[in-house]
Amino acid sequence: MAQKALVLYDFTAEPGNNELTVREGETITVTNQSVGGGWIEAQNSRGQTGLVPEDYLQLNSAGAASSYPDAFSTAAASNTHSQIANGVDPWSVGGAYKTDKAGGWDTQGYTQTQQVGGGEDDDDDDGEWDEEWDDQSSVGGYAADPPGEEEGGATGRNTHAPSMKISLNKFPFSKTPNPEVFLLAKLPPRGKDRLPVYPGEVGPVWLYPQNPLDCAVADPKKGSKMYGLKSYIEYQVIPTTTSRPVNHRYKHFDWLYERLLEKFGSAIPIPCLPDKQVTGRFEEEFIRMRMERLQAWMSRMCRHPVVSNSDVFQLFLTYRDEKEWKAGKRTAEKDETVGPMIFSVIDPEGPDLDPAEVEHKCEQYSKFTRSMDDGVKDLLNVGHTHWKRCTGPLPKEYQRIGKAFLNLSAVFNTSGYQGETTLTDALTAAGKIYEEIAQIVAEQPKKDLHHLLETNNEYKGILGCFPDTIAVHKAAIEKVKEGDKLVTAGKISSQEKTTMTKRISTMSYSLQAEMNHFHSNRIYDYNRVMQLYLEEQIKFYELIAEKLRQALGQFTTL
Repeated sequence: MAQKALVLYDFTAEPGNNELTVREGETITVTNQSVGGGWIEAQNSRGQTGLVPEDYLQLNSAGAASSYPDAFSTAAASNTHSQIANGVDPWSVGGAYKTDKAGGWDTQGYTQTQQVGGGEDDDDDDGEWDEEWDDQSSVGGYAADPPGEEEGGATGRNTHAPSMKISLNKFPFSKTPNPEVFLLAKLPPRGKDRLPVYPGEVGPVWLYPQNPLDCAVADPKKGSKMYGLKSYIEYQVIPTTTSRPVNHRYKHFDWLYERLLEKFGSAIPIPCLPDKQVTGRFEEEFIRMRMERLQAWMSRMCRHPVVSNSDVFQLFLTYRDEKEWKAGKRTAEKDETVGPMIFSVIDPEGPDLDPAEVEHKCEQYSKFTRSMDDGVKDLLNVGHTHWKRCTGPLPKEYQRIGKAFLNLSAVFNTSGYQGETTLTDALTAAGKIYEEIAQIVAEQPKKDLHHLLETNNEYKGILGCFPDTIAVHKAAIEKVKEGDKLVTAGKISSQEKTTMTKRISTMSYSLQAEMNHFHSNRIYDYNRVMQLYLEEQIKFYELIAEKLRQALGQFTTL
C-alpha cells in the first residue's frame, strides 16, 4: 500500500524546479521518499507529481497523526512535560535552570540551546554535521533547502529547520533569558574572549579596532543542486582585511544571524536579516534588493567592535576551505558563553555601579528606544505614502497638464491663422516638457527616498530588538532588588548578594557601552542619509526648474 502524507502547510511550487504545489489539509501519495536533502517526491489527487519539502508533510502510513506535527517529536514532548513536572522551565537556558517553590535558584547547570527533536544543526552519529546542512558540492554550501528559506517554503513561518530549535535569545512565548544564570553562577576563567569596556568621553564604550572592518556583498550567481532540480543564489562576500572572496548563500547568512543572536542577543541587539521570499526569488530586481540589504546588514555587523571581532563572524568572512568552515560551525554551536553568560566575558574598567543608577540608566534607554521606534515608524509611514503619491497620482497630474497643453496646441493649429505658429509650437513643447516632468517625478523616489526608507527600515529592525535586550537587564535588576529578602530568608548568602550587585554593574556597563555605540552610529547614519536625501531633492527641483525654463523660453515676449 502506497504511503500517504498529510500536508501541514501550504507550499507553492517555483516554476522550473520540479516542485509540486500543495495546500494545508490535503492528502498526497508519497512516490519517492529517498530523494534526499529534505525533499520528498509525491503525487496529488489530480495525478500531478513533484517535490515537496519533507517538513511540510506528516507521513502517515497507519493513519495516525502526530500530536506535535509542527515542532516536537513525541519523545521530545514527553521529555518537555517531564521537565515541567520536575520544576524545570524548558524554555529557559536549555532547561538547565530550575526554580524551586520557595523562590530559590539552582545555578549549577547551564547549556546554550534547547534542541527539541533534532534539527539541521544537530551532529549526526559520526560527529559530523547533518549532510543537509553541509553540502559536499561547494565550500560553505548546504545540500537542500528546508522550508522557510529562500529556496522554498512558506512565507511568514519560522520553519527553516527540519524541526523547531528553541534558541536562547529568541525569547519564545515572551520568555526572557534568565539573568540569574549569570548573577549567581560560578563563572569560568576569563580567556581570550575578554570584552573590555573603557571609560570614554560620552561614558562607557567598547574597545574599537584601529582598522575598522568592512566587507562587500557582490556578484550574485545562480547555482543548482540535486542534479539541477533545485536552484539557489550565491553571493561573494569580500572582507577588507583579506580582500579574498568567500561564497555564501542566503541560508549561510541566516546561520550566522542565528549564531550572533544566540551569543550576543542578551547584550547586543542583533537586527534580523532581510525577509525570506518564496516566489520571484530569481528575479533580477529581487536579487538586487536582497543583495543591497545583505550588504547593509553585513556592514552594520562589521561596524560593531564586539560582533565583528567574534570568532563566528570572522569564520564567516575568512574561512579558507570546507574543512575549516565545518569545524568552525561545530565550534560555534558548542560555544558556552551565550545568552546571559555573555556578560561573564565583559570586563569593565570602572567602579561598581549603584543598583539605583543601573535601574535609572535602564529606564532611560528603554524610554528613548521606544520613542525613537515610534518616530522611525512614523517616518516610514509618511515616506511610503509619499512614494506612492510620487509614483502614482502626482506624475499623472503632470501628464494631464501636458496633454491639455498638447490638445490646446492642436486646436490652435486648426484656426488657419498664419501668425500663431510660434505659439502653437511653444504650447506643444510645454506639453512635452510636462510629460518629461511626470517621468522625472516618478523616478525620483528611487534616488532619494529609497535610501532614507532603507536606513529607517534598518533602525526599525534594531529598535525592535532593544525591548528583549533591555528586558534581560530589567529582570536582573528585579532579582538584585530581592537580594535582601533572600538573604534574610536564608536563600542566598551575603557574599552571593554582593556578587549579584557587582555583576549587575557589569551588565549595566555593557548596556551603556552598547547604547553609546548605538547613538554614535545613529548620529552618523542620519547625518549621512539626510545629506544624501536633501542633495538629491535639490537636484530634483533644480532639474524641474530647468525644464520649466526650457518651456518658458519657447514663448515670445509681446
